[in-house]
Amino acid sequence: MLKQLRPAIVSTLAFTLLLGLVFPAVITVISKAAFSDQANGSLIEKDGKVVGSHLIGQSFTKPIYFHSRPSAAGSGYDGGASSGSNLGPTSDKLINGIADDSKTKDSDESFAGIKQLAAAYREENGLAANAPLPADAVTKSASGLDPEISPENAALQAPRVAKARKMPLEAVKQLVAQNTASRTFGVLGEARVNVLNLNLALDAAK
Repeated sequence: MLKQLRPAIVSTLAFTLLLGLVFPAVITVISKAAFSDQANGSLIEKDGKVVGSHLIGQSFTKPIYFHSRPSAAGSGYDGGASSGSNLGPTSDKLINGIADDSKTKDSDESFAGIKQLAAAYREENGLAANAPLPADAVTKSASGLDPEISPENAALQAPRVAKARKMPLEAVKQLVAQNTASRTFGVLGEARVNVLNLNLALDAAK
């Protein structure tokens, strides 16, 4: 019986070594040599400190910064809990949200629905109560970690940022344009603005 099992055992050990150790090690070496930035997470440094990644969204709340798309990842922008809300388009919770249950003091069940997000967005950006908004301003993405917003979203936030920074609006709009990427290969996806890159450009423009 051992003679019959030996090929299976040897094959298992060989493929475990090959696919579990050798292959990942080779790919890691190649990726770090050819794509060092991407292999290390596309990290962004400022003054010698890592402030984020080109690929991972993060929360910005100060009026001097452009704000990211809303997130449902964990408590918000949690890289270890990437997820959308998983709510259907007709969900009352998605549209109207829910308040926290005061009986459960150890947990927060509150959920900001589209109506609350829209009202807050309009208020912080000085927009009319019925002003139309781009979808990414009030909806959470499937990953909860989108690093980019639409140019339309950025355009609505630009006056607030310019006012908070005491910068000319045209200067802010120019930075938005400089940090706007067009469709990939001209056909894939949509134009988008990387929020972290834009906010760092604003800080550098002081």
